[in-house]
Amino acid sequence: MTSNASTLTLTPCPSTLSREAFVAQYGDVYEHSPWVAEDAFETGVSEKHDIPEALADLMGAMLQKASAEQQIAVIRAHPDLAGKAAKSGALTDDSTREQAGAGLDQCTEEEYARFEKLNNAYKEKFGIPFVIAVKGLDRHAILAAFETRLENDQAEERRTAIEQIINIARFRLRMRAEDNA
Repeated sequence: MTSNASTLTLTPCPSTLSREAFVAQYGDVYEHSPWVAEDAFETGVSEKHDIPEALADLMGAMLQKASAEQQIAVIRAHPDLAGKAAKSGALTDDSTREQAGAGLDQCTEEEYARFEKLNNAYKEKFGIPFVIAVKGLDRHAILAAFETRLENDQAEERRTAIEQIINIARFRLRMRAEDNA
């Protein structure tokens, strides 16, 4: 990865990779959904996509134009926040790092119980897990967002979940670029 005053570049550069190598390198940016990277590659990855923001935009566009069924599958691929998978160590490396960065691995038993209650209420109401880009948030802000978003309707929550997933992918690509700077 190279870095100048304002631009980080992904390494390996997406534009230099074969389809197989691109999917191997970037297929996990969207939780358990390598098809997003496959579609992005098929759409056309150029040198401009060697920058995290541009690749994030391309991959986000793939999710935006996906069928409702594909979008729901991507949403459902996300784990509960501070849920059983987190407690048992079954999260992806990215999800583990993100949840720990928001302090979700430091919850009290009372907070874990609150997350479990909200996760269950959210899934019961919307049929999908609550998804939020946790970067820059702490567990208190996440719990407040949970409460607020439970008031939304189904369509608004699906749109919000997709927006949040695109933000998560953007943060993941930036993090990869920064980690290799």
